[in-house]
Amino acid sequence: MRRFLAGMATMLALILVGGWALVSYAADLGTRVPHEVPLGPGVRPSAPPSDLAADETWLGDVDLKSSALVTPKGPLRDVRAIGSDVRVSTRGLRVGKVTLTGTLPFDVAAQQIGHGVVLYDAGGGLAGVRRTATVLGQDLSIRATGVVRAVDGDLRIEPKTVDVGLPGFVNDTLSAAVAELVTIQQSIQGLPPGLRLTAVSVGPNGFAATLEGSNVTIAGGG
Repeated sequence: MRRFLAGMATMLALILVGGWALVSYAADLGTRVPHEVPLGPGVRPSAPPSDLAADETWLGDVDLKSSALVTPKGPLRDVRAIGSDVRVSTRGLRVGKVTLTGTLPFDVAAQQIGHGVVLYDAGGGLAGVRRTATVLGQDLSIRATGVVRAVDGDLRIEPKTVDVGLPGFVNDTLSAAVAELVTIQQSIQGLPPGLRLTAVSVGPNGFAATLEGSNVTIAGGG
């Protein structure tokens, strides 16, 4: 999960850098004042910031959509990235405010979490968690349903029901004992400073994730 979401930010940077290459090229030719671009009726352009440096190209707002995005870490579906106060220079690409949304498939998230965890839609807005673990010398197949939340930038799945497939009292006792094994709190590392997971829910094909950030440097300079 942590590497995959870092891949999200990397791919956004590639999309933005590619889209803004022509703008940067114009700046290199000596055009330091933004050109006026024809806008639709009733649309007013955003004013560039007063502290815009001579080597910076500025975009007021960016809205990108894609039905799928694939990185070496896995696919993300139904992607949307909205950014504002975007500055491009030789020092990199900096976004004053950015929001990323997309669906993270269950199998990709499970692979990043590891430990043989299987994730799925359990219905009712709950995530299903399945894994095998050795408890008191016995291999148990643990199944759980849990509530999904974003906690301090992490993805957290907190069990609501736990079942180890044993009869009666034994099942209840062991289920309570192994609840921690199906409690997931995945730290998201490798993201640009200022970008973090702020909301997550369960969909039929994966986790609907939202990441937000302010003053985020997405791409370093060349």
